[in-house]
Amino acid sequence: MNTEQRPDIARLVISCPDQHGIVAAVSELIAELGGNIITLDQYSTGVEDGQFFQRTVFHLPGFAQRRQEIQQTVQDRLGERFSMEFQLTDAAEPKRVAIFASKTDHCLLDLLWRHRRGDLPMDIAMVVSNHADLEADVRRFGIDFHHVPVDRDNKAAAEAEHLKLLKGHVDLVVLARYMQILSPSFLEQIGVPIINIHHSFLPAFIGAGPYQKAKDRGVKLIGATAHYVTEDLDEGPIIEQDVIRVSHADDVAQLTRFGADVERAVLSRAVKWHCEDRVIRHGGTTIVF
Repeated sequence: MNTEQRPDIARLVISCPDQHGIVAAVSELIAELGGNIITLDQYSTGVEDGQFFQRTVFHLPGFAQRRQEIQQTVQDRLGERFSMEFQLTDAAEPKRVAIFASKTDHCLLDLLWRHRRGDLPMDIAMVVSNHADLEADVRRFGIDFHHVPVDRDNKAAAEAEHLKLLKGHVDLVVLARYMQILSPSFLEQIGVPIINIHHSFLPAFIGAGPYQKAKDRGVKLIGATAHYVTEDLDEGPIIEQDVIRVSHADDVAQLTRFGADVERAVLSRAVKWHCEDRVIRHGGTTIVF
């Protein structure tokens, strides 16, 4: 079992203006509470006037029962002193995740497979799709499948149905090649982060047939980008990216297979890091520990 998945393991993720004594104060408080630090990662955006970020994982017997008390203590002792924003989580409580997909299955099935193997520390609450094509595959994993058709005339009604399914039931939504644009209203109401995956041809090859366009231009690298969803289409803070080299000898079908491979890998890493509280959003960028 991963150390962070054991009982009584806490994660404290902080963000505040960089200043003298932050690491010492956090470490001292954890020690006073009876905790023992397992890992600590930190980063500052600048030597002067920078923003400071830290992820601390610590063991504290009885943490689940004391969580509210510890949360208040961190706020009282560190929050006001350092103008600190923080998140305190129990590593033994996996995040509840909803996966949205359409007809393309490679990212969805990869997440389901990795989850079944225990490689992703999350609970998959449901899969939602605007098509019924993947229902049988999803149900073989013992996961609830919800078919919510979407078209131009019923998009608002479909998103209302999505909100009924999701609100209060999930901590994260993952778009595993979900071929629909989410409305600003939906993004405002959902109240949880959303992660998307797309090929890294954007914005060079926009629209249908990007692999054919890439082949026609002699592209030598194929990549994928996983990012948080914002109202600016495909321009949210990036969590992870990767590329693989391709050759003039690869046809469009092979380029597409390469693209699917890299999309699977990038999305699974992004979801894993988010579920382990390794990603901190800072404006339009991210810090990933």
